[in-house]
Amino acid sequence: MRPLALLLTTLTGFSGLVYEVTWQKYLAALLGSHSEATAAVLAIFLGGLAIGYALFGVLTRRLVERAAWTGESPRLLFVYGFLEVGIGLYAFGFPWLFQRVSAISYALPHALDGFGFAFDVVLAAVLIGPPTVVMGATIPILTQALARDLEDATRFHAFVYGFNTLGAFFGALSAAFFLIPSLGLAGVMSAMGAVNLVAGGIFIVWGRSLGVGAVRQAGASVLPRVTFTAYALVALLTGFAMMTVQTIVIRIGALAFGSSEYTFAMVVAVFVLCIALGSFAVSLVKRVPHGVLPGVLFGLVVLLCVLDTLLPQAPYWVHVIRTGFGSGAADFYRYYLAGFGAVLVGVAPAVLLSGAVLPLVFDHLRQQVGDLGALAGKLYSWNTVGSLLGALFGGYLLFFWFDLDQIFRIAVAAVAVSALLLCGVLYGVRRAAAVTVVVAIAVLPLVSARWDPRLLTGGLFRLREPVFFTGQGVNAVLLQGWQEAGYELLFHEDDPIMTVTVVQEESGGRRARSIVNNGKSDGNTVEDLSTMVMLAALPALYADRLERAFVIGYGTGITAGELASFPSVEKVIVAEISPAVMQAAPLFDDVNHHASRHPKVEIVRSDAYRALMRSEARFDVIISEPSNPWVTGVEMLFSREFLKAASERLEEGGIFAQWIQEYEIDDASIELILRTFLSVFKNASVWRTADDLIVLGSAGAFHERPLVRIEQRLQQQALTRSLLRAGIDSLPALLSHEIVPVGVLAAAQLEGPLHTLGNPRLSHQAGRGFFQGGMGSLPFTGYGLPARVGAANALLNRMAARSGSGLSETERTQAVRHACQTHPSLCLTMLAAWQVNAPGALPLKRLLAALVPPGRDFYLETIGQLTPLMSGQGRGPIPPAVAKRATQHYSAYYQHTAPFRPRYLYQVWRRCQAPQADPAACSQGMEQARRLVEYGHARADH
Repeated sequence: MRPLALLLTTLTGFSGLVYEVTWQKYLAALLGSHSEATAAVLAIFLGGLAIGYALFGVLTRRLVERAAWTGESPRLLFVYGFLEVGIGLYAFGFPWLFQRVSAISYALPHALDGFGFAFDVVLAAVLIGPPTVVMGATIPILTQALARDLEDATRFHAFVYGFNTLGAFFGALSAAFFLIPSLGLAGVMSAMGAVNLVAGGIFIVWGRSLGVGAVRQAGASVLPRVTFTAYALVALLTGFAMMTVQTIVIRIGALAFGSSEYTFAMVVAVFVLCIALGSFAVSLVKRVPHGVLPGVLFGLVVLLCVLDTLLPQAPYWVHVIRTGFGSGAADFYRYYLAGFGAVLVGVAPAVLLSGAVLPLVFDHLRQQVGDLGALAGKLYSWNTVGSLLGALFGGYLLFFWFDLDQIFRIAVAAVAVSALLLCGVLYGVRRAAAVTVVVAIAVLPLVSARWDPRLLTGGLFRLREPVFFTGQGVNAVLLQGWQEAGYELLFHEDDPIMTVTVVQEESGGRRARSIVNNGKSDGNTVEDLSTMVMLAALPALYADRLERAFVIGYGTGITAGELASFPSVEKVIVAEISPAVMQAAPLFDDVNHHASRHPKVEIVRSDAYRALMRSEARFDVIISEPSNPWVTGVEMLFSREFLKAASERLEEGGIFAQWIQEYEIDDASIELILRTFLSVFKNASVWRTADDLIVLGSAGAFHERPLVRIEQRLQQQALTRSLLRAGIDSLPALLSHEIVPVGVLAAAQLEGPLHTLGNPRLSHQAGRGFFQGGMGSLPFTGYGLPARVGAANALLNRMAARSGSGLSETERTQAVRHACQTHPSLCLTMLAAWQVNAPGALPLKRLLAALVPPGRDFYLETIGQLTPLMSGQGRGPIPPAVAKRATQHYSAYYQHTAPFRPRYLYQVWRRCQAPQADPAACSQGMEQARRLVEYGHARADH
């Protein structure tokens, strides 16, 4: 029956890790997704386990003592079965309980930090504390119940620990890659609850029908307090060290793979697997030599020092691995499997040894302590307290004073102290001192150099193809990737949230600075200037009033500073999660109106979701400019719950603006974002700036005469100056940025699931889009009602219709020239429309001569292929391939400011002449075209 028990232990380990991941996502809605919240949740989880280990160790001893007194067999498995059933029932009720506890939190107004945050942490402990305490019953009860004798105890204890941890390994991967994206949080809780109910039911039946022995050593002595304390400190220090090391490797993984949820799951899974394998290794040895434990600890010190030299090189080697894979859907899993293998090779030697430590400590103590369950409970309680301290200090507090490499070396020192402490207990102080000297001579050269931040923060994970330094080694990254490219590192800080750097470079003949978070640029003072300025200017043009603004994310401070520069603005509240970003803020004061010390700008150091949910104020403008949606934690800012909170905090006539990066994302992610946005803001429009999108939404209706409103606001010098900073010097140039007019998305009625906190689909979908690395595109809206609404509501079209004779040549030149600077597809479509309306216009010829370089006939060819869709030009039969290309162009180049005409696409297909080999090609193509322009279906590939 023991194999069945181990199988069930694997399943409960699987569910336990899945619970941890799922609870973290649930509680992010209560505490936020910042580092304090993450550390608090992990501390609650580990603290509950520690209490459970100790509590059920004592309970196990008492059950055994009572059975011995009555002469019966202790029904430990029967009790354990009921505990597992209790976890399962709690899991089924957790979603309901979470809603009730969250309601209490929001019903009692309190501050973002201090006592307010502490109050919410208490509520979180109420939510997940009870089941985590019960989870601590596994190791003490099963060790006591199923060990055959004292000689068997070490092996079977290692089996229980190993199989339970192996289940956690599968749980870590399954939760991130499959379960949560497929089932949602409530579905995952129900599925895992069923696992615990089944496991508990089997243990109950087994425990009732079959009594089990309770291994005790007759006359066993109890260890002296000092000796047990020494072993307990070894367990505590190794727990602290390895949790800290895991945190550092996760942070390095974010710099090497990108800080997505897939990276986090992969690194955690590697650690859990290696700990399980280390425990299994102990189970293979029938009799463990006495000196193995100190040898393992000293070996762990040496291997961690070796790892110290490898970790700063990780981004380069992961980049080399990435260049060996394509960007297709099948490559996604192959790449992460290869990444898993790379992390495994790098950290396995050290983590395997760490996994052997607790079973070996248990082996040392089992001969001297009779109650195996109580011993296991005490030992794992101390180890888990160490892990808890590692989560709080190594995962959070130490980052206020130290960088990654320094914290890693603190963890190494903790292992070294535990090894020397054990050596002193076993062999005496003199031998421990001698070993200290030998170990110091061996390891100090390995940890003498600081980690070079340029190796870590270069964002190599964004390079999917080989570059000039790919095959030349790590040093080439510094020499060619930084020095020869002219990059200069101005600032570097590892804070509790992320690694933040400021890099300076020459861009377009101008000196540019970038704020780089975890290796990914989140704002460049040249390339992103127009986007960050327009994020402030566009809502200011639309909002009924502009007095109070809320900005999510400081970044370079340009958006906040731009808002503060408007005379009517009284206060700009900025929610910034990273303290290092604010430390770097003065470096951008010369480009953001000195936002870091502007009297109108108030910085709130908080997770944006929590800050907005806790705010009782109302705002005229709310601007969300987070990092990319594949970044862990950012997906909350795209959720329906967050958008609803934003809409409820907008004043009447207020505007919400959302920045969406259009690069390194896929079409499905953009459509998911827009569907969710529309579920809250029925009125929405989309504007494009270079490689970014700005979505504007209003809780009510937009101004009934938006063009008049915009022209009135442009009379204000502050707004005009802002737009000039973005390169916009005229009204037509501004209006050329509008690509999806108000009402179009609502008319399209985009169908599909939404991104919510309960079903967090976006981070998983966007993570795949980031892996592919392409440019996302907006859903096709050039059909039926959306096309008619777009043509009527497009501001540039309204401006043209207002004069009765269309845009003047000057206005058209301004619009087209600016479109060609920011949006190539719009540029070609507007040029084709101009070609149709005024084919011989001199400004058009001049513009074409300026825009089309010699030898780039592709532009002229494409314009020529688009004109039939606007004018019906062309005669004579054409092959199906040419007609199909027209359908593709209709889909790819449709613009509401210069719309194609459906009847002209039909004319193209009527000219189609099918080959004898495929006589139905033309009729099928015509049907596909009809479905595209009438229903938006069967969108052609482009």
